[in-house]
Amino acid sequence: MLSLVYYLIVCKSLTYAQRTASVLERSGIGARILRTPRQVSENGCSYSVKIAQRSLPAALTALLRAGLTPTRVFITGSDGSYREAEL
Repeated sequence: MLSLVYYLIVCKSLTYAQRTASVLERSGIGARILRTPRQVSENGCSYSVKIAQRSLPAALTALLRAGLTPTRVFITGSDGSYREAEL
């Protein structure tokens, strides 16, 4: 089964993730909050916002306009691995 490629916007807290998802949803970008996977989490308790691969440019623009800066952004590989995205 082929895995979909998506981006994870890592946030420093649940509240920050909720604000991030809200800004994205208001901009018409589908966003889902989840715990950051252990493979990419530095402290094990952060939250991330998951978005479709095609949505990253619009998402970054919307977040910049709202004054929200992602801590880190990861892209998933088709094999389920994570790689930090260069922004």
